[in-house]
Amino acid sequence: MSTLTTHTGDSPATTGAGAERGGFVPAYAARPAPGPIPFARLLKVELRKMFDTRSGLWLMASIGILAALASAAVVLWAPDDQVTYETFAAAVGFPMAVLLPVIAVLAVTSEWSQRNGLTTFTLVPHRGRVVAAKAVGALLVAVGGMLVAAAVGVLGNLVGSALNGTDAIWDVSVSDFAAIVLANVLGVFLGFMLGAVLRSSPAALVGYLVISFVLVPLTMALAAAQEWFADIQPWVDWNFTQGRLFEGLPTDGEYWAQLGVTTTVWLLLPLAGGLWRLVRAEVK
Repeated sequence: MSTLTTHTGDSPATTGAGAERGGFVPAYAARPAPGPIPFARLLKVELRKMFDTRSGLWLMASIGILAALASAAVVLWAPDDQVTYETFAAAVGFPMAVLLPVIAVLAVTSEWSQRNGLTTFTLVPHRGRVVAAKAVGALLVAVGGMLVAAAVGVLGNLVGSALNGTDAIWDVSVSDFAAIVLANVLGVFLGFMLGAVLRSSPAALVGYLVISFVLVPLTMALAAAQEWFADIQPWVDWNFTQGRLFEGLPTDGEYWAQLGVTTTVWLLLPLAGGLWRLVRAEVK
């Protein structure tokens, strides 16, 4: 019959509440619980996850390659009177507007389609903090991508003007650039919303392509054929109201009300439902 020996003295095994009860306290019981992972570290990890996968790396590379090709196309084939900063900004901004939402989609769906969530949500059980880090990371990528587009546009405008022997024309104001950034941020959060709602990379990507490239011509045709839809289109068609931002920063209050209504219906409400399901869904 073994005998349990109670330690004495100042050993950590006998100090504290357990010692007061006269019982044996294992040494590991005195170790302090680790603190929560800082949000800055979560954000750093989520940003790295957007770039260090093969798909994320090639997406970023394709954005840079397409931006360079678009600038070269403007320099080579655009008429002299169209070699302006607005032309370069539009040419460079288009591939970013298309591909940046894809990065947001993959940032969310990778936790499910690639089963990364088994590790992520084990290390950070509070899923809301992980999702918040992904959202902030998507916002930073969107703004950073547009700053890169602006820099490439500046370089292209300078090179194109020098080759053509004309003065560089800077026809994009700060407010216009801010409107373009806002439009792209909304586009990125469309991808983020689809990722949260569908939690499947193929399904979310198909949904993004349908909303961005199939619904647009359909709603334009409907507005051209039906006057009643043309009247309500700014209040129900998110693509229509978001697309107006690429034309400059609107100053009328009615437009901002329309953007608020369509963004709430198309983005915020589905995103709230998707996040509610995401934090409760089982990771398989």
